[in-house]
Amino acid sequence: MRPAGRGSARAGRGPGARPADHAGAVFDPETLENLPCTRVPPELFFVERPDQVAVAKALCVGCPVRTACLAGALERREPVGIWGGELFVDGVAVAAKRGPGRPRKVPVAV
Repeated sequence: MRPAGRGSARAGRGPGARPADHAGAVFDPETLENLPCTRVPPELFFVERPDQVAVAKALCVGCPVRTACLAGALERREPVGIWGGELFVDGVAVAAKRGPGRPRKVPVAV
C-alpha cells in the first residue's frame, strides 16, 4: 500500500493510494511510511511477467495493512495490479494472468 502523495502508477491510484481508500481503514503516517510497497517503484505492482508478479506479491507477505489493502481493492473492483498480495485482472482477483498470444482454438477440458 502506498500513502497519498507518493506517486502511483495510475492517477493517484496504486497500492496504498490513500488510507481512506482501503475499506475505511485509517493508519498512522509512520506505519504508512514503513510499508514494503513504499520502498519500491509503484510500477512494480502493475507488471505483466509471472516472475515480476511473484516479486510484487512477495512484498505484500507480512504487510501490516495487507488485509485492508485487499479489502479496498475488492470494494473498488480494481481493474489491474497487485493489491494486498493478490493479482487483479478485470476487477477480479486471479491466481495468474494468461500469457500473451492468441487464445486457444480448442477449449481445455477442466
